[in-house]
Amino acid sequence: MNTVQTVTKYIEPIINELNFELVDLEFIKQGSTYYLRLYIDKDGGITIDDCQIASRKVEVVLDEKDPIKDPYMLEVSSPGLDRVIKKDMDFIKFADRIVDVKLYKTISSKLGKQKHIQAKLIKKIKDEKTSEDILVLELEDGELLNIDFKNIASVRLAILF
Repeated sequence: MNTVQTVTKYIEPIINELNFELVDLEFIKQGSTYYLRLYIDKDGGITIDDCQIASRKVEVVLDEKDPIKDPYMLEVSSPGLDRVIKKDMDFIKFADRIVDVKLYKTISSKLGKQKHIQAKLIKKIKDEKTSEDILVLELEDGELLNIDFKNIASVRLAILF
């Protein structure tokens, strides 16, 4: 189990007890400092007070279990308007919304070669032949585009102005 998986195992029950959702968790190094970043949400949106409550509860468990040996900064925040979409339930929850999809490799569509696509999220499916996860998007012209999840770097809600 890597650090993110271990920390998730310890803190997800705490976040759920608070009636929040753990949207994402990152453990990254920036410069010489490690950061453990938790992104939480709830129906109606998350507040600063919610983040403080979650931070205090999570700190207690992480201090007790001590899954991270290096010193780190704990940050708890909302996922933001451009929240990441990772979990299966997120793909159902945000169906029919416009998303930004970043790819590892360029793909071709009627719009040409692209490595970044903004389109309507239709659904996440399993390919019947390969059992691989596929993301189904609808382009502006109505064309459906199937993208293999192995080629997806990130999926986020698009911020439209």
